[in-house]
Amino acid sequence: MIESTVVDMRAPYLIMIGDVHDPLYAKTGFGIVQWRRDQVAGQLRFAGCPVDMGVPDLTVQEAKAAGAASLVIGVAPVGGEIPESWWAVIEEAAAAGLDIVCGLHIRLQDYPAIVEAANVSGARLIDVRVPPRKLPVGTGRKRSGKRVLMVGTDCAVGKKYSALALDQALRGAGIKSTFRATGQTGIMIAGSGIPIDAVVSDFVSGAAELLSPDNEADHWDVIEGQGSLFHPGYAAVSLGLLHGSQPDAIVLCHEAGRTEIDEWDGFTLPGIAECIALNLLNGKLTNPSIRCVGVSVNTSSLPAAEREGWLAALSAETGLPCVDPLVEGMQAIVNNMLSS
Repeated sequence: MIESTVVDMRAPYLIMIGDVHDPLYAKTGFGIVQWRRDQVAGQLRFAGCPVDMGVPDLTVQEAKAAGAASLVIGVAPVGGEIPESWWAVIEEAAAAGLDIVCGLHIRLQDYPAIVEAANVSGARLIDVRVPPRKLPVGTGRKRSGKRVLMVGTDCAVGKKYSALALDQALRGAGIKSTFRATGQTGIMIAGSGIPIDAVVSDFVSGAAELLSPDNEADHWDVIEGQGSLFHPGYAAVSLGLLHGSQPDAIVLCHEAGRTEIDEWDGFTLPGIAECIALNLLNGKLTNPSIRCVGVSVNTSSLPAAEREGWLAALSAETGLPCVDPLVEGMQAIVNNMLSS
C-alpha cells in the first residue's frame, strides 16, 4: 500500500532563514515557530537580515552547545533554490552533527560536500519534498468520511495556519479530525503528508485521494491547500488538489490588504465572492454537494481598531463567518460546518 511521506525530525531545531528579506519567504520558519515553538532552539540569520521570528539568534556552534539536533532550512523562495552563500553554513552544521532538513525543490544528496560532512559526523540529510513513488491517477470515486479543504486568493495567505487552527478547533469540540499536510512546512509540523507541488501533474488528484482516504462517517479530514485557482504559476496544483480532495466544504483564505498576486506584478487578486464561486464550480466535478463554510483572513496588516469592523463587513458581504484564526479562532466556522 502506498503511504504518505513520513518525516522523522529530531528536536530542538535551529531554523535557518539566512539573509531573506521578505517574511513571506520565511513562511516555513514562521510556521514551525507558531505551531511547534517548544521544539525550536533558535534562528540562524545572516548580518543585516531584517526578518525576525522572535526566537533567539544562534550560530551553528551556539545551537549545538544548546542541544539543537537539526538545522531546518526555513525559507520557501520562488523556484525553491538555496542561495550559494548559504552552503558553507549548511556544511558547517552537517559537520557539527546536526541533521539537515530541507523542504525545497532540491535534493541534499546532490551536494557532495554536504554528504561528506554528514557521513563523517553521522548527521542525517532529510529531504521533505519527496512524494511517495507510484502514485495513482485520481478516480473521482466517492469516499466515506468528511473533508474540508483550504483554498485561497493567492499563495501564502494562511491556508496552512487556517487548516491547523480548524483541526485544533474541531478536536477541541470533540469532533474527530485529522490535519492533512500538503506542503513542506505542514509535513514538518505534522510529521507526515504529501508534498503536492512535487507530484507529477497527472497524479496530483490521485495523491490528494490517497492523502484523505475512506474514513468514519463523522470524521473530518482538514486538508491544507496550495496555491490559488487565480495564480498564473500555481493554479494547476490547486485544481488537482481540489478535485482529488473531493471536499464537502471549503474555507476561503485571504490576506487583508493584498491586492496583487505576490511577485506576479499586474495580476490582480480576485474578489472574495469570485474566488469562492470558481472553487465551488470546479469542486462540483467530484463533489456536487460542496459548499463554502467560512472565510479565514490574515488581518495582521490592519490597524487593530479596524480589524473587527473589516471582518464584520466581509461577513455581511459573503453571508459567511469571517475570522482571523489566530485572533478569534475557528469556532464560528466549525459551527457553520456542522450546521448541516
